[in-house]
Amino acid sequence: MKRVYKEVTTRRVDACWGIALDGRAMRTPGKNELILPGEALAAAIAAEWDAQQDEIRPATMPLMRLAATAIDRTAAQRESVVAEVAGYAGTDLLCYRSDNPPALAARQQAVWQKLIDWATLRYDAALAVTTGIVPVRQSPAVLTAFAAIVAAQDDFRLTALHQLTANCGSLVIALALIEGRLDASAAFAASQLDETFQIEAWGEDAEAASRRRALAADIEAAARFLELLAG
Repeated sequence: MKRVYKEVTTRRVDACWGIALDGRAMRTPGKNELILPGEALAAAIAAEWDAQQDEIRPATMPLMRLAATAIDRTAAQRESVVAEVAGYAGTDLLCYRSDNPPALAARQQAVWQKLIDWATLRYDAALAVTTGIVPVRQSPAVLTAFAAIVAAQDDFRLTALHQLTANCGSLVIALALIEGRLDASAAFAASQLDETFQIEAWGEDAEAASRRRALAADIEAAARFLELLAG
C-alpha cells in the first residue's frame, strides 16, 4: 500500500484520543474508528504512521497492530481471548523443569522459581512445579485465580498480555512484566532460558537467531504499549 497522506495528527475524541490522516479519522483494518485511551499511545502510533515512506509497511508499526487487535479482535471475542490467555496457567513454561544437566536445572531454579514464588504471594495462587515433560495438574482454585486476573484486564492490556503470554509461553512471565516485576529484556531472557543454555553449548544457526530476534521485538513492543497506556 502506498502512502497517499501528507499529515498525521492526533485528535481528541470525547475523553479518548484518535488519529487523523490529512484530517480524516483513522480506522482499523476492521473498519472501526481507532479510538485510544490516552494521548501518549495516540502520539506514538501517529509517529509510526508519520515515519512511513512511499510504501506503508505494517511490520514497522507494532503499536498500531496491537491497538487495532484490541479494537477489532479482543473487544469482539473477549471471552475466547481471556480463555486462551488464562489457559497458559495450566501449562506454564516455568512449571516444567529439567533434572539434567544439573547446570540447567540450577539456572531454572534460580530464575524461574523466583517468579513462581512472586506469583504465589502476589495472587495467592501457588502453581505446582514438576520435572520432565509429564503434565502436572494445577488445582482448580489456582486456575480460577489466574483466570480472574486475566479477565480483569481491559481490552488494550489484555491484548498486550495475550501477545506476551504467547511469545513467552508463560502467563507468569507476562504478568510479571505487566506488574513491573520484569522489564522486556528480563522477560525475554526468562522465557528463552533453555534455548540460551543450548546456544551457549552448541551455538546458534541463522534461523534460530532470526526467530529469537522477532520474539524479543514482539515482547519489547508489548512492553512499550503497556508503558504508553499508563502514560
